[in-house]
Amino acid sequence: MTASDPPAATTAAPAAQVPLLLGSVFLVYLGQMTLNPVIAPLSRQVGLAEWQIGVTISTAAVMVVLTSQFWGRRSQSWGRKPVLVAALGLAVVAMGLFAVSAGLGMAGLVGGTTLFALFVVLRGIGFGAAIAAVPPTAQAYIADVTADEAARVKGMAGVGAVQGIAMVAGSVVGGVLSAFGLLTALVAVPVLLAAGLALIALRLRREPRHELIATPARVSPLDPRVWPFLLAGFGMFTALGFIQVITGFVVQDRLHLGAETTGLVTGGALLAAGLGMIVSQAVVVPRSGWTPPTLLRAGGATALAGFVLLVPDLGAAPLFAAVLLIGLGLGLAMPGYTAGPTLLMNREEQGGLAGLVGATSGLTFVVAPTLGTALYGVEPALPIVLGAVVMAVVVGFVLVHPRFRAVPEPAR
Repeated sequence: MTASDPPAATTAAPAAQVPLLLGSVFLVYLGQMTLNPVIAPLSRQVGLAEWQIGVTISTAAVMVVLTSQFWGRRSQSWGRKPVLVAALGLAVVAMGLFAVSAGLGMAGLVGGTTLFALFVVLRGIGFGAAIAAVPPTAQAYIADVTADEAARVKGMAGVGAVQGIAMVAGSVVGGVLSAFGLLTALVAVPVLLAAGLALIALRLRREPRHELIATPARVSPLDPRVWPFLLAGFGMFTALGFIQVITGFVVQDRLHLGAETTGLVTGGALLAAGLGMIVSQAVVVPRSGWTPPTLLRAGGATALAGFVLLVPDLGAAPLFAAVLLIGLGLGLAMPGYTAGPTLLMNREEQGGLAGLVGATSGLTFVVAPTLGTALYGVEPALPIVLGAVVMAVVVGFVLVHPRFRAVPEPAR
C-alpha cells in the first residue's frame, strides 16, 4: 500500500453497506406492493372511479419525475443516510394518513371529491416524493463502488431483484391481509415503512466527508451517451404502466370475483410477476454474463410475448402465465437499462444519472396509468394492446440502434 492508497477499512466499508441500501429498497417497495392488490377493490368500496385511482398513481409519478434528480444529486452531496431517513420519514407519515383517510372513506365519513383529494395528496404527492429518493440513492452508490461491467450489472440487478422479492412478498402480504379486511392491508404499509426507517436510522453508516461530492454534475437527458437507454426504458415502463394499475380490474372482471377475493387473486397475479423478476435478476442475469444491450433485447422480447398472451381473455391460467412472462422479461431488461449508461459516465455524474433514470421511469407513470384506466373503461383490451405495441417498438429500437451494439468499460 502506498501513502496515497485509502486504508483497507475505508475501501471495504462501502461494500458492507450495500445490503442495507438494498434492504431500504426492499422495504419501500414492500410497502408499495402490499397496497397494490387492494387498491382496485378499495376504490370501488369507497366509491372512487377507475380513472381517479389512475390519477392518484400518475400524481405519484409526477413527483418521482420532479424530485428524482434532486434526490440523486443530494445522495452524493448530503450522503445516503440523510436522504434515506428524510424519504422514509415522509413515506411513513404519508401512508399512515392515507390509511386513516381510506378507513374514513370505508366508514362513509369521507367521500367524493374530498376523499379523492386526500388520496392524491397522500398516496400521490407524499408517497411519490418519498419513493423517488430510494432507487437513485441505491443505484448511485452501487455505480460508485463497482469498477467493472460484470460487477455493476450484478449490483443493478440486485436492486431489481429486491424489488421483485418485494413484489412477491407484498403480493402475498397484501393478498392475505385483504382476506381479513382491506383496512388491515392498508395499516400494514406504514408499519413496514417505519421498520425500514428504524433500520436505516440505526444501522446505516454515514460516509466520511471526503467521500461526498459537493456539487454533483447535472446530466442532460439529451446526452448521446444516455438518451438511447432512457428512450428504451421509457418505452418499457410505459408498456408496464398501461397494465399495472388495471391488473386488479382485469382479475375481478375476467374471473367474476368479489372485492376481498379480488385482492387475494390479484396478489397471486402480482406474485407471478414478482417471481419472474426474481428468477431473471437473481439467477439469469448474474449467471449469463450478458451485456446491457443483450439484456435489453432478450428481456424486451420476452415481455412482448407476455403482453401478446394477455390480450385475449383465455381464463385464469393464461392470465397468470402472461404476467409471469412480463415480469421475467422486464426483470432481464431493467439491469441493462440501469447499468448500461453508468458504464459511460464519470463518478461525479453518477448521482445525476441515477436521478435521471428514476425520473424517466417515473415519467412513464404520469400518463400511462390514467390513460390505461380510461381506456379500460372504454374497452378492457385496449390498454393491453397499446402496451404490446409500445413494447414491440422498444424491441425494434434496441435491435437496430448502434448504441446497443457495444458498451465500453466503465468510465471513472
